[in-house]
Amino acid sequence: MNSDTDASRRPWIIRNRVSLVTVAAVLAYGVFLQWAFGWPVLVAQFRDIGAGPLSLALVLLVATYVVRTWRIRDYFPAETKGGFRRLLRLTLVHNLLNIMLPMRTGEASFPLLMRTEFGMPLARATAALLVMRLLDLHALLAAAGLGLVIGPDRPVWAWPLWLLFLLAPLPAFGLKRPLFALARKLPERLRHHVEELHRGMPVNGPAFLRAWAATVLNWGVKVVVLAWVLTLMGVHPISASFGGALGGELSSVLPVHAPGGIGTYPAGIVAGGLSFGAAPTAAFLAILGKAAVNAHLLILLSAFVGTGVAMLLAPAVGKR
Repeated sequence: MNSDTDASRRPWIIRNRVSLVTVAAVLAYGVFLQWAFGWPVLVAQFRDIGAGPLSLALVLLVATYVVRTWRIRDYFPAETKGGFRRLLRLTLVHNLLNIMLPMRTGEASFPLLMRTEFGMPLARATAALLVMRLLDLHALLAAAGLGLVIGPDRPVWAWPLWLLFLLAPLPAFGLKRPLFALARKLPERLRHHVEELHRGMPVNGPAFLRAWAATVLNWGVKVVVLAWVLTLMGVHPISASFGGALGGELSSVLPVHAPGGIGTYPAGIVAGGLSFGAAPTAAFLAILGKAAVNAHLLILLSAFVGTGVAMLLAPAVGKR
């Protein structure tokens, strides 16, 4: 009670400092884009692509959020039974906060929202989020590794090494039971928290495989769509578009993340494109830089559109 009162007495600028930093970063980014490219030039590139392809790309990107929602629904079938629309809204709100808040502080919203909406203990939801983020990172790294091993000049051991990495989550999950069995020797108070963490993990092998398959589907669709859009924007060869899409998405799951992905997401696209065969010439870097910015704007637009749709379709988080 006192802590709430003390918090309300803090200066407004202190209480809203994170939001203010985000808004300031977005405004500064808009000014920078006008100086670097000019908004008419960026808008013209979208216009050149056409409403049809852009609409299809947006629909597919928003569909990946539905896949993420299903993954959580399948992860906690009893706790979220009958609440898919509410869970969809929760997923999209969490995604938007995760994008817009700096240094991945938006991740903290997931366990809080799960507790508010479904009464789930924080430790259980946090454990689930950790597993899902590890699966996300693994899927993206496996996709990046696939791009690296494809080619006639790769060493003979490249494919077996990639396959071992691809299958690594399976034996890692197999360690769950013996590790948590050790928790029985802990004091009762600690054992309760460890048991909640245990409940935040897939209950068995088939559940883990479904979570892994949903992860692969989610990121596969997203990377393919982004690579397609980058190709439409003049990024060639196709391997560079693929690498750019991977680079941007990898930047979004790493701890270093600017508000809204400003700077870090386009930089990830440029770095990925160059790593996968883009020509490092001044002329092509200009094309790649402009395409990276517009691909990032498309990702932000899909997040806002998805959240808007979820708000229309589902009741507010925390309300029945």
